[in-house]
Amino acid sequence: MIKSKNKKHLMRGFILAALFSLGIGPATASASGLVARIQAAYGRIRDISGNFTQESFLKDLGKKQEYHGHFIIKLPSRMRYIYQGSSQDQVIIKGGRIMIYQKNEKQELVGFFNAQTYGTAPVALLGGMGKIEKDFKVDEKKGELILTPRSTENKVTYIVVRPSGGRFPIKSFTIHDKYSNTVKITLKDVSVNTGVKDQAFDFTSPPGVSVFNYTRQGAD
Repeated sequence: MIKSKNKKHLMRGFILAALFSLGIGPATASASGLVARIQAAYGRIRDISGNFTQESFLKDLGKKQEYHGHFIIKLPSRMRYIYQGSSQDQVIIKGGRIMIYQKNEKQELVGFFNAQTYGTAPVALLGGMGKIEKDFKVDEKKGELILTPRSTENKVTYIVVRPSGGRFPIKSFTIHDKYSNTVKITLKDVSVNTGVKDQAFDFTSPPGVSVFNYTRQGAD
């Protein structure tokens, strides 16, 4: 897991990356139907791309932050999220590794990514919505899915998923963590199966960027 003194910027990634496996618990019939519809849609999806807005409340900072950007996903485990506007950070996930490029700070953070590192990348939640089977209990409230992690080690308290009636089955989701932080991701202009290439997830650090690789054993 990435360790960084710059907590503010790592938290930007809090909803971009996460949910490689969800799970069904004793759900209501309505919740089971919503889950089945999402999983059926994901069964036909090879890649996803679109735009997002991110509304974050970080308790330690005591304020709300808003971001927007573009995302690309190639299932099962390649993802790229590009923040636009003043930040211009990028998050790239390939399998079990995550890279966070912070343009303004001229630094690149490389670390491991797995189910216990949701806090580093919020939109990555979209990558695993087709496998709602293992890690979460599922309920339904007012047409939304409430996902509660089974693992006590998970830093996420629960996730609220708002389904969509369109071709892509998810309109928005909100992550609530154990530290009273919340991040809401709203999707728009989503396209599926456009033929995303592997090269879309390549990244070369610009000159002058400091690279901190936390995948090396013993890294601080």
